[in-house]
Parts: sequence; structure tokens; C-alpha cells
Amino acid sequence: MAPPADGDAPRRRAPRRRAIDRRARGAEVESAARRHLLRAGLEDIATNAGCRFGEIDLVMRDGDCVVFVEVRYRASDGFGGGAASVDGGKRGRLVRAAEIFLKRMPSLAKSPCRFDVVEATGDPASPELRWLRAAFRADEG
Repeated sequence: MAPPADGDAPRRRAPRRRAIDRRARGAEVESAARRHLLRAGLEDIATNAGCRFGEIDLVMRDGDCVVFVEVRYRASDGFGGGAASVDGGKRGRLVRAAEIFLKRMPSLAKSPCRFDVVEATGDPASPELRWLRAAFRADEG
């Protein structure tokens, strides 16, 4: 039996390279967002703080306020910006992850908190960033 012609070959998924590329792109964008927030006067607390409910990209301090930051990248904003992709389910997971983070860090547990989103578009190496302070509240999750 002859091998299939080129046009008849079954399509195969690209190997894990896409996942690796996506992780690398995410790390680049998160790093750019972190630098942007540091220049704006926020201070680092943690990066990629994870638990069973998910991961908080950045945890920072803005004065006495603990800021949980979700970084969302889109190559373009043609289908809505990154903030639009932080739906009710994602907000709920972020709130639960923040609660667990605060339980693990009792020194921060009584601090006021807020949830910010940094939208990133364009080239991941030097993305355009839009910082949305207090993008949602914990009771909206």
C-alpha cells in the first residue's frame, strides 16, 4: 500500500512546543507588568503564588494595601481586552487563592486588599500595558 499523498496526511498537533512558547510568553509579559508596577511605586511580595484553586500572577504592596494582580495577554484587543477575559469563574478562583495566600501570610491578613488586572497587548517582549486598579472586588467573585 502506498503512503498517503501530502494532502491526505492526517494533521497532527504540534508537540509541546506551543505550551512551552505560551509559558515563555506569559513569563515575559508578567515580567514586563511587574517592572511597570514597580516603577509606579508598588513593592514585590510574591510572584506566581499558587494553590489548588489557581495561581496569582503577582502579589504586591501599594502602601498598606495588598494587591493581587492578574496579568492578561492578548496579541490584539480585537475580541475584547484582557480584563474582559477575567470572568466570574476566574474572579472566584482568584479570590479563593488570595484568601489562602493571606492565611499562609498572617502578617498580611489584616491589610486592606484589592484585585488589579494588567492588560498586555502587542509584542510580548515589549507589550503595551494597561493597568486597571481595583478591576473587581472580592464580593463580585
